Amino acid sequence: MELWFSEQHTPNVKFSIKVDKQVFSETSEFQRVDIFESAEFGRVLVLDGRIMVTEKDEFIYHEMISHVPMGVNPEIKNVLLLGGGDGGTARELLKYDSIKKIDLVEIDEVVVNACKKFLPQTAACLDNPRVNVFIDDALKFVRRAENQYDLILVDPADPFGPGEGLFTKEFYGNCYEALSMEGIMINQHENPYYAKDAMSMKRAHRRISTTFPIVSVYQVHIPTYPSGHWLFGFASKKFHPISDANFEKWKNLEIQTKYYNPKLHCGAFALPTYVYKLLLETD
Repeated sequence: MELWFSEQHTPNVKFSIKVDKQVFSETSEFQRVDIFESAEFGRVLVLDGRIMVTEKDEFIYHEMISHVPMGVNPEIKNVLLLGGGDGGTARELLKYDSIKKIDLVEIDEVVVNACKKFLPQTAACLDNPRVNVFIDDALKFVRRAENQYDLILVDPADPFGPGEGLFTKEFYGNCYEALSMEGIMINQHENPYYAKDAMSMKRAHRRISTTFPIVSVYQVHIPTYPSGHWLFGFASKKFHPISDANFEKWKNLEIQTKYYNPKLHCGAFALPTYVYKLLLETD
């Protein structure tokens, strides 16, 4: 008998992966956490029925949320990672010797423990001494910080469920205060293709634009995410994501990547016309 996991992208669209077996399942205080084994994508982390990580394509998301801000300012030292309990983003950041500490705030300890056990490809780095894992509410955590971080990466699951509060105007304002004067914030922006997700994307972009002086959006292709077309938001107090990028210094670091490179960095900010129009809409 064949076993398939299906994620409902819209009422009319499903994305399915044939799975060999389920290696983990637990319902935490916040969500259902599942890990499946598949021939095509390796192990797959699923939260409340939504794919978060697959071993085959996780490098795309984790490189693009991490190396874009590091390509702009390779001197970043202190990082706040909100979400990211699978460890993939922290793994990429640890490639930089300049980074002194990564404070990772994950609300669900079940996610962290399950990934450590079943997804060491991403989560093995969570035991690194430069990574401080806090099992805490990111909303409360960021309120307590002021002028502490050079980079904040907002890496929640989705704008609903446990991560819903990480898409509000108040939250972005708290992130602004937690950043240094040269601070950068990156947040996952959902996809622009399906109507419900596009609405969340537009709302997040508007709220960030009222808080930060420099705001832009960039795109990436992730096969297992809804529509395959994913967006990130870039916000900064000082740095423009392209004109202020320090690619020469970044290249000299000889960071090993599979997806990110300086040419792609620049190209990722060239968005399709329909996405530009969505970002300009006020309703």
